[in-house]
Amino acid sequence: MKVSEKLENINKEIYSACERAGRQPDTVKIVAVTKYVSNERTQEAVDAGLVHLGENRPEGFHEKKEAVSGNIKWHYIGSLQSRKVKNVINDIDYLHSLDRLSLVKEIQKRAEHQVDCFIQINVSGEEQKHGLSPENAAHFVEDLANYDKINVVGLMTMAPLTEDEEVIRSCFKQLAVLRDSIAAKNLQHAPCTELSMGMSNDFTIAIEEGATYIRIGSSLVGE
Repeated sequence: MKVSEKLENINKEIYSACERAGRQPDTVKIVAVTKYVSNERTQEAVDAGLVHLGENRPEGFHEKKEAVSGNIKWHYIGSLQSRKVKNVINDIDYLHSLDRLSLVKEIQKRAEHQVDCFIQINVSGEEQKHGLSPENAAHFVEDLANYDKINVVGLMTMAPLTEDEEVIRSCFKQLAVLRDSIAAKNLQHAPCTELSMGMSNDFTIAIEEGATYIRIGSSLVGE
């Protein structure tokens, strides 16, 4: 199926979720996760009107950025090793996986411009997942005041892989509450207005709980 057809179906689901939540559909941005698909398929996504693209490997990202043209915002959505910061930080618009001070310091050293970052929060507490614990998030954000290359636009999380919708919803609710508490501090370096949460299997729940960026791969561009 063409990306444009898949996008039409996903947009219908977004509109329905927004209607249930009393939100406007234009408050939700789709990040098309293109890390597993070809340059041609990625170009098809851009031609279908998608602006935000998500990658998680420096090597594949650079190849794709050279090959694909259009009005594109590049999102780095995977865990970023400190030693690879220099390879990507000046070529992306958003980083979704800021979760440790060593990474902050490397970005500060390597970035030529301020980078919009999401703090990754491990709300579910699963050992295999990256991210800060919710309890440590506020303190971590406050500590970033001295790093002028970091702009904390919001928080990111991944819900557990489960069919239990209440578990998923609880995870997203907790992130929204945490986001609101940080935003209320009115920190200049951390407006923290955004929520990056929800993927192909759970994005409608995420939207109902306030997601502003949803990361969709398989159901939009394919594997």
